[in-house]
This record gives sequence, structure tokens and C-alpha cells, in this order.
Amino acid sequence: MNQIEEAKWYVAHTYSGYENKVKANIEAAVENRNMQDQIFEVCVPMQDVEEIKNGKRKVSQKKVFPGYILVKMIMTDESWYVVRNTRGVTGFVGPASKPVPLSKNELKSMGIKEKLPQIDLKVGDNVKVQDGPLEGFAGIVEEINHEKQKVKVNISMFGRETPAELEFTQVAKF
Repeated sequence: MNQIEEAKWYVAHTYSGYENKVKANIEAAVENRNMQDQIFEVCVPMQDVEEIKNGKRKVSQKKVFPGYILVKMIMTDESWYVVRNTRGVTGFVGPASKPVPLSKNELKSMGIKEKLPQIDLKVGDNVKVQDGPLEGFAGIVEEINHEKQKVKVNISMFGRETPAELEFTQVAKF
């Protein structure tokens, strides 16, 4: 599993109205401390809101959760410290200020789509299994399911073809 896959989304509480400033401050701290491998993304969720002002329809952006920002990070003592001690952050959301990552369903309901890993494979490609119980075996890609992030591979083992369904991250082209 690579680092960006280990990272989870956490919610940090900020002073209301300071969300964008806090986002900029965290991004600056990540840059200054060279922590791009621990803190990947800071997000202030926005939505388009239609208003009528002076008889004219106007679309503006409003914060979905005023007073909160989302941070995609690998939770370590150092990354916790950087976010927690950023000016304007009052704490993480979770019991006793212990950060709790957002679940996939919570992310989905907020409209945050995880970037799906892309794979440079096509049906018929020769691949080698790099992880899991079939590690080291070679095979041929039979089917690719981008939605489930899986590939069906015919593995040559013990003199016969054996179909296996593997994660994108478990195979590499060779």
C-alpha cells in the first residue's frame, strides 16, 4: 500500500471565517517542513448557492461547513502537531480531541470523491503479481474493472491457467 492510500480525511475545527486562511497556513507549514508525504490535501468544502439580489439571479460559493476544514493526511505525531498548532485551528473532531477519520460513506455524502488510482493496463497485457498470496506469479489480463479497482488475470501456475481477481495495486506490467 502506498502512502497516499494510507492517508485518511480528518476534520479540523477552525475559527469561523478563517477556513481559507487556515488552509493556506497548513499548506505553507507542509511546504516549509517538507511534509508532502504526510499531509496531502487541505479542503474547504464549498457549494454553489443561487441568490436573487436586486432582482438579478446570482450564483455564489458558500462554505458547506463553516468553521471546519478537511485534511487528507497520514496521522502521525508530527502531522497532528502541525495541523493542531496552526493558527486558527481549535482542534480535531473526535472524542476527547482524538482525531477520527471520515468513513467512505461520510466522504461520499459530502460529495468528496476519492481519486481512483489509474492503471496503465489493457486486456491481453502480461503482468506480474507484486503483492498477496500469488506474489511472483505471472499472468495475462483478461478483464479490467475500473469501478472496483480490480483486474481479472489468468495466472500460469503448476502448468495450468488459474483465473484470479486482484487489486490494481497488486499487479504490474512487464
